[in-house]
Amino acid sequence: MAASKMGTFCSVIKFENLQELKRLCHWGPMIALGVIAICSTMAMIDSVLWYWPLHTTGGSVNFIMLINWTVMIVYNYFNAMFAGPGFVPRGWRPENPQDSMYLQYCKVCQAYKAPRSHHCRKCNRCVMKMDHHCPWINNCCGHQNHASFTLFLLLAPLGCIHAAFIFVMTMYTQLYNRLSFGWNTVKIDMSMARRDPPPIVPFGLAAFAATLFALGLALGTTVAVGMLFFIQIKIILRNKTSIESWIEEKAKDRIQYYQLEEIFIFPYDMGSKWENFKQVFTWSGVPEGDGLEWPIREGCHRYSLTVRYKVIEDYNGACCPLNRGIKTFFTSPCTEEPRIQLQKGELILATRGLRYWLYGDKILDDCFIEGTSRIRGWFPRNCVEKCPCDGESDAAPEGEKKNR
Repeated sequence: MAASKMGTFCSVIKFENLQELKRLCHWGPMIALGVIAICSTMAMIDSVLWYWPLHTTGGSVNFIMLINWTVMIVYNYFNAMFAGPGFVPRGWRPENPQDSMYLQYCKVCQAYKAPRSHHCRKCNRCVMKMDHHCPWINNCCGHQNHASFTLFLLLAPLGCIHAAFIFVMTMYTQLYNRLSFGWNTVKIDMSMARRDPPPIVPFGLAAFAATLFALGLALGTTVAVGMLFFIQIKIILRNKTSIESWIEEKAKDRIQYYQLEEIFIFPYDMGSKWENFKQVFTWSGVPEGDGLEWPIREGCHRYSLTVRYKVIEDYNGACCPLNRGIKTFFTSPCTEEPRIQLQKGELILATRGLRYWLYGDKILDDCFIEGTSRIRGWFPRNCVEKCPCDGESDAAPEGEKKNR
């Protein structure tokens, strides 16, 4: 019996490993690993030509640093890819049944979307604290791999800057040697001063072209990946994700549009950049929390990013309603997504919107039983008003009581 269980366990592990290895069969990882391989290999070859590592301390340190960059970059890259962002367990429901009214239900995962989680169409799962789906790692960036992904974005430009310096110095010293010997001058550069006998690998036209190509890759990677790093560290210091930054802007736009006398405070901002930094980066390498519940700032409601509205005027679901105002008529969303009919007194869970339109779910009485009865679509802003988001003490719906 024990032997059969062990065999089943081993087969599951092998199957999961094979499934994860399939992530490499994608254009993103292939290109990323190709760039890493080309830049690292050419940098090591050129460092031998430029600054011989066995005869000087500087050459040894230079070569060891190159190997160190490569190891750390590859480690964090694979950790971000294979560790994954962490997914909301299938069938997950909040401990407090009343919290269901603030959460969307995912039909694919058959579970409520935990705070800060979003469904990824590529991964086909609800991702905890989802930032974005990155094609370069062929996986999502989220709760569990946010630190590794950000470290990769930091180390890759630093390693490329070091490699680019080696490429430039190698081309300069090798070409300078050729010109110097061609003019029959007696000049000794750093490469020749440290080399006896001369390098075995000749620096011909092919080597020059390969070095020049690797230099272009290194400089391009430094600029592109460096910009991504600054974007990521900026939102990490505010304890946000890319999606939450967009949601916050929409919340501020809503306050400005309605001229409300309130100040929007992001609920997950701990008030200190260092405290926000520690939410992602820890000495153990394991992020804080379980990815389902998050500490919130004092005075904030844990569901303040999910806005509930109450319908104050009927809406017939017309694509371009004439009776909702001229601005609403001409700013109708240019999308194939549906409109939803509204009746006075209904509740709407809004998740995104435009200046005169909102997108969300209509909350029906039986949505708490099966979680599949929410009707989703666009509706005019001037048909609804915001409900107070202060932890209302409404009684739990009958369907929720039955499922406790």
